[in-house]
Amino acid sequence: MIFDLDGTLAESKSDLDTEMATLLRELLRRKKVAVIGGGVYKLFQRQFLSKLRAPKNLLENLFLFPTTSTAFYRYSRGGWRQVYIKKLTAKEKKGIREAFKKTFEELRYSHPKKVYGQLIEDRGTQVSFSALGQKAPTHLKKEWKKHNTPIKLKIAKTMQKHLPNLEIMAAGNTTIDITHKGIDKEYGIGQIKKYVGVSLKDMIFIGDALFAGGNDSAALRTGIPCFAVDGPGETKKLIAALLSNEKRVKT
Repeated sequence: MIFDLDGTLAESKSDLDTEMATLLRELLRRKKVAVIGGGVYKLFQRQFLSKLRAPKNLLENLFLFPTTSTAFYRYSRGGWRQVYIKKLTAKEKKGIREAFKKTFEELRYSHPKKVYGQLIEDRGTQVSFSALGQKAPTHLKKEWKKHNTPIKLKIAKTMQKHLPNLEIMAAGNTTIDITHKGIDKEYGIGQIKKYVGVSLKDMIFIGDALFAGGNDSAALRTGIPCFAVDGPGETKKLIAALLSNEKRVKT
């Protein structure tokens, strides 16, 4: 089972809650679980792993793909090991910032008067723009999304015009992520097949941005079953239903 993180397992840049952690621990007893999210590995550690509190034997069934699968970590020999990482070059990062400047000018886009933290963040393997800033409260990001998703998609489309050799993805509530070309959720699913040894027919994907232009939509190209959720609450119901169904089948 493959999950998006922000908006699917937890609210954007928020901690995994106790109920979700309990469900995921039970799921890890029965399934291999992968998480592909836009945040950096340190955020995965703080937001996800520290709250999951899974025993070591279950962690061997968990596979982490931070910054939209530009990096991959798995648990082995008593600790988390980096399998690969694909960093952007200084030249690529400079080009991304210049492209954002051009895009904002072309669209006559004005940033909100009040922002929370950096608008454009260098994540090493990925550069991310957040319309309200990287540290904006979740409720404000959700409100912004209600009224501004069309402009976010327009920014992403214009950025793609300026950066044809990079991947541009609309993510979360307010975010646009830029990675190397071809690195997206489809790429991440391919890496799961390669490194974990699970065939596509045995995978399913759950995410909150499967709409056209959303950063989860690339998963649809793999042909695996994909389930759209509208937040962690719906994800909990889906996991609980799956666990209940498996229990009935076994009995």
